Amino acid sequence: MEVGILGRSMSGKTTLFNLLTGSEEVTGAGGRGRSHMGMARVPDERLEKLAALYSPKKTTPATVRYVDVPALPDEHGREGTMNLAELRTMDALMVVLRDFSSSGVPHPDGSVDPVRDLAHIEEEFLLQDQMVVEKRLERLAKDLARRRDPGLAAEQQVLRKCLEALEAGTPLRAAGLDGSEVRRLRGFTFLSLKPMLVVVNVDEDRVGEDPFGEDRWGEWVGRPGLGFTAVSATLEGELARMDGPDAEELMADLGITDRALDRVIRESYRLLGLISFFTVGEDECRAWSIRQGTPAVEAAGVIHSDIQRGFIRAEVVRWDELLEAGSMAACRQKGTLRLEGKAYAVQDGDVVHFRFNI
Repeated sequence: MEVGILGRSMSGKTTLFNLLTGSEEVTGAGGRGRSHMGMARVPDERLEKLAALYSPKKTTPATVRYVDVPALPDEHGREGTMNLAELRTMDALMVVLRDFSSSGVPHPDGSVDPVRDLAHIEEEFLLQDQMVVEKRLERLAKDLARRRDPGLAAEQQVLRKCLEALEAGTPLRAAGLDGSEVRRLRGFTFLSLKPMLVVVNVDEDRVGEDPFGEDRWGEWVGRPGLGFTAVSATLEGELARMDGPDAEELMADLGITDRALDRVIRESYRLLGLISFFTVGEDECRAWSIRQGTPAVEAAGVIHSDIQRGFIRAEVVRWDELLEAGSMAACRQKGTLRLEGKAYAVQDGDVVHFRFNI
């Protein structure tokens, strides 16, 4: 599961990538035209509390994989078009928009306007998706003229719905597609169908403000498949270089209670459609990532294929009920520990012990 980071030059997207992943300083458009991949740990106080209960040898959080996708250079070697081919391979997108002023760092368009920049990016996605749909519909019309095929006819119907939305300027994530229609479109990797996190990079002195006012962002906030958050990459860089107590003191002085980077990671995780379940013990407390609605037998396979193959039952308890009881044995006595079968949909925050035999 990967989140592709995109943005105009001088937006701070590569700085944000470095901060999220703890990477060594990658510079300039993803490092001179090359993409870079890194992992970010998902902050989760539930895992921290479970680890405090068990004092394990190892604590392993869930992770999000980020890819800093550079723009393709133009014929003069300068920043050109977005690398759409690579963006299509991503599960979700993060667009970093500049909303800070700096006389020494000019905006490529000469003025700072994050709403305009987002509109330009979305327009490009719509155009590219429309071209793909039109080309495929032409091919389907020829194929269906030669033979009747229910599968191709169903695909044609869905693509006509997509074309109608795209021609009206509606991204496919907001086109009202149901689950079966989205599954039928999966192979097309449409850009405007991907969930997208909008990260506005603001000046340090605007931290704590809400930059998404109705007068400026009204037509965007609330759209399906979009998430919004603000970050000051400059401030986050300063906090990353500080010791824990010094960072906490600076945050207190600024009146902020949580790191913007943590919000970015958590929102990325949510947009990917992921939830976490936990396994606990003296050796390791660990958060495992699965898609919402994953049945227990498939969740077992995330840990190891042998556990899935030999699945018998899942012992399940809510993380907060485990903390309250103090142990799995106490949960069993209180009746909060449940036995679930293969079809049980693992819930966010479940602590699970799998019984299996191979």
